[in-house]
Amino acid sequence: MSRRTAGRGAAASLVAGGVLTALLLIPGEDRNGTPSHPDRAAAPRTDHRQRGFAMPTYTAEGYRSPHAERYLDQIAATGATWVQFNPTWYQERTDGHTIAAAPHTPTDAALEHVISAAHRAGLRVLLKPLLDLAADNPGYRGTIRPADRAAWFASYTAFIGHYADLGARLGVAQFAVGTELAGVSADRAGWLRVIETVRGRYPGRLLYAANFDEYRHVAFWDAVDLIGIDAYWELSERPTTDVAALRRAWQPVVRELTALAVRTGRSVLFTEAGYTSRRGTTTAPWDWTVGGGPDQAEQAAAYQALLASLDGQRWWAGVFWWCWDVPPGSAGTDPLGYSPHGKAAEAVVRRWWT
Repeated sequence: MSRRTAGRGAAASLVAGGVLTALLLIPGEDRNGTPSHPDRAAAPRTDHRQRGFAMPTYTAEGYRSPHAERYLDQIAATGATWVQFNPTWYQERTDGHTIAAAPHTPTDAALEHVISAAHRAGLRVLLKPLLDLAADNPGYRGTIRPADRAAWFASYTAFIGHYADLGARLGVAQFAVGTELAGVSADRAGWLRVIETVRGRYPGRLLYAANFDEYRHVAFWDAVDLIGIDAYWELSERPTTDVAALRRAWQPVVRELTALAVRTGRSVLFTEAGYTSRRGTTTAPWDWTVGGGPDQAEQAAAYQALLASLDGQRWWAGVFWWCWDVPPGSAGTDPLGYSPHGKAAEAVVRRWWT
């Protein structure tokens, strides 16, 4: 969902120990935050859980900036084993069909540089190209509904095929054929042609990343290897740091995703999940503008609730946190942004992953 802006890295000294102590000691859980008797549905079992961060950039050479390789080392230090990169192309109108790179789209050379650096840092790579609407269009990619669908799919296939070739050449471990394109994801025939093209050019594992309110309508889960969901469910009607309440909010979601995994025979990966460090982030996680002032405790509570709620589910393939982004010209912390770096949420991640 069109919700994400730059969250910037900072020193880990910002983590407040008192906040973490309150969050991490939850009655009724073991030391890993797992319920004493987790449900274990007859769903696909995932033995190699993906622990990752998305690392977007908003400039053409951002992936070759002085910060990028340092950020990869910081990501690896959290216990993460994966990183996600997000080159973005654009179309002008929701009903249009012409898709093209913009001047600020990461260059192929910059993307090659950062993928090679990720491999040197010991991280596996999910390449997840994004399609957005141009900056002067206030819409969101999920509202794209092309008037000429055949022309749109031809343009989209050229776009995604370009990155499939790049991913194959650079040895990325996983590739997303699309992200949050709810206006066209019910078109089974169109997507089967896209996937056939990508499989002919890229040999690795494929997924589609549906928005949290889209995945029920995706018509081609059987054609990809893994179900991706960008997991921005509302967890509370009001600001809260109550992990137990947030975990209760996850329960119906977990039940529905268990049924999805059983029905499709596919594991489910959270291709994005994230919370700003604003008070009120749990009320609308997709919206970077929602809420009040800085609140590390609510962000950390949301991280803890997600990990504790999903960790015991055998069909859950893991999570890519949004985000550890490469900001233009500055490595300072955004006290309101999505990045957990140097905040209480980073310590939550480290406790689970290291």
